[in-house]
Amino acid sequence: MSVPNNPSAREQEIRFLDGPRSRWEDLKFVVKVAREFIRGFRALHFTGPSVAVFGSARYAETHEFYDLTRRLSAEIARLGFTILTGGGPGLMEAANRGARDVNGRSVGCNILLPHEQKPNPYLDKWVDIRYFFVRKTLLVKYSYAFVIMPGGFGTLDELFEAMTLIQTRKIKEFPVIIFCRNYHHDMLEHIERMKTERTISEEDMNLFLVTDSVEEAVEHLRRSIQKFGLRPIKPRKWLLERA
Repeated sequence: MSVPNNPSAREQEIRFLDGPRSRWEDLKFVVKVAREFIRGFRALHFTGPSVAVFGSARYAETHEFYDLTRRLSAEIARLGFTILTGGGPGLMEAANRGARDVNGRSVGCNILLPHEQKPNPYLDKWVDIRYFFVRKTLLVKYSYAFVIMPGGFGTLDELFEAMTLIQTRKIKEFPVIIFCRNYHHDMLEHIERMKTERTISEEDMNLFLVTDSVEEAVEHLRRSIQKFGLRPIKPRKWLLERA
């Protein structure tokens, strides 16, 4: 499913974030956002229990992180989870490709950008989204766990969004797995400092697992299945629904 990626659409979002506008302009924007959410709900409703894999779009197929993400995602898919990503290239592609390798389900929530990020070729299904905040909501809504691979601003945004929602009990205490300890070394040190400064609690350190082991990550997710279960939603033919 796609929506046009045209300059006027981007300009509308910039104007909305640029401060107060007329009530009429804000109302029209809210309607567009509502339509975007509905499009996402329709596309992702039957994806099944998913694990969101976040990571940089900039790593090429030859990079070690690409291979690691692909292997990890394949093992996660073997547990029965759908692999859900931002739908783009790099480590998102690697994750979707890993699911495809083992005949698992592979879904993307692609963001429309000025340079026209395109869905990667390893998706069984995807939806194109114009607004970042809509996309983040959808990625959280359909996920039973969050895997954080090396990435940039967007990946860290998704990490701390998930942990904030868990910390404040807006969502259940789903697993958050931070992969590649060396890459995230400085960030983890800063989290330790936040604990020392008491801007987060000691218990908040239990919100995430840091690992370099595919096996440890998979076992952590297996325990999550035992705690939360897997509850796929089946289409109802009488409502003309399709997976």
